[in-house]
Amino acid sequence: MGLFAGISLLLLGVLAAPGLLLSSKPEVKSLLDKIVPYQGIFGAICAVFGAFGVVNSFMKLRWLESFPIWWVTYFGTSVLELALGLLLGVGVLKMFIKAPQAQLKLDVVTTRLAPRQGMIGLIAICVGVWCVFANIAFA
Repeated sequence: MGLFAGISLLLLGVLAAPGLLLSSKPEVKSLLDKIVPYQGIFGAICAVFGAFGVVNSFMKLRWLESFPIWWVTYFGTSVLELALGLLLGVGVLKMFIKAPQAQLKLDVVTTRLAPRQGMIGLIAICVGVWCVFANIAFA
């Protein structure tokens, strides 16, 4: 969790729920069009960091005793990065994953997450704002 995680969640959330942003600010479309070609690469990188963060958060369960809000934020950030990273980077990830069973598993996970992509994107934006704010205010 940190400034990088907050900014990456903000970008993932904007890429996952562009309709929300475009409905309120149509002038942002040109900026969003510049970012969209890189969403697969960005999503794949965030999926890897999210998977690492989920595993790492379970290794740091002792944080729950003394810093519960930081552990929950770290775990939530990691899960959101993993979920949105999989959704946005599935095409790039499939280029590197050659095992047919792993590709099938990836398809199953993304089809389950796809209907909730907009909601996950909104949650990611909120958590991203919290991460940026907390990193600036409490660091």
